[in-house]
Amino acid sequence: MTISLYDASVGVFVPYLGNLSALLDHASAHATARKIDPAVLLGMRLYPNMYSLKQQVGEANRHAVVAGALLAGRAPPAFGDADPDISELKSRISAAIDFVQGLPRAEIDAAGEREVVFTFKNGATRAFTGKSLLLTFSIPQFFFHITTAYDILRHAGVDLAKKDFLGPPR
Repeated sequence: MTISLYDASVGVFVPYLGNLSALLDHASAHATARKIDPAVLLGMRLYPNMYSLKQQVGEANRHAVVAGALLAGRAPPAFGDADPDISELKSRISAAIDFVQGLPRAEIDAAGEREVVFTFKNGATRAFTGKSLLLTFSIPQFFFHITTAYDILRHAGVDLAKKDFLGPPR
C-alpha cells in the first residue's frame, strides 16, 4: 500500500489544525467560566524557556503552511506580527487550512525526491527531499507544537481529553 505525500501532509494538517482551533474554543470557554483573562492562558508555558501557548499555536500553523508551500513549490502566506488573541489565532488557523487545502495535489505528490529548502526563523537553511521534510521534520514539529499546546491547556485546568486532541474518528 502506498500513501501520497498530499494525503500525508494536507490530509494530516487540515484535521489537526481544526482540532487545534477547537482546543482554543475550550480555552476561551474555560477563561470565560472562570473569569480569567484569555491572555493569561495564551501566555502560559510548561517551562520558562519553552514557547507560550500562543507561540505553540503559531508554530504548529507555521509548520503546516511552510511544509505545504515547499512541497507545492509555492510561497507561504505571511501572518501579521501583531500579538494575536484567541480569535486572531483561530483566524490564522482557518487561513492556514484554506491555504493548504488550495495546494495542488499533483505538485505535492511529485515533490517526494525534489530538493526543498526550509528556512529557520534565524535565517539558517536546511535542505531536504520533499519526503524527508514532511516525514522527518515538518510532521514531527507540527505534532510537537499541537501536543504542547494541548498540554499547556490541560496544565491550566482546561477540561480536555485525548478525544479533543485526536478529534472525531476519520
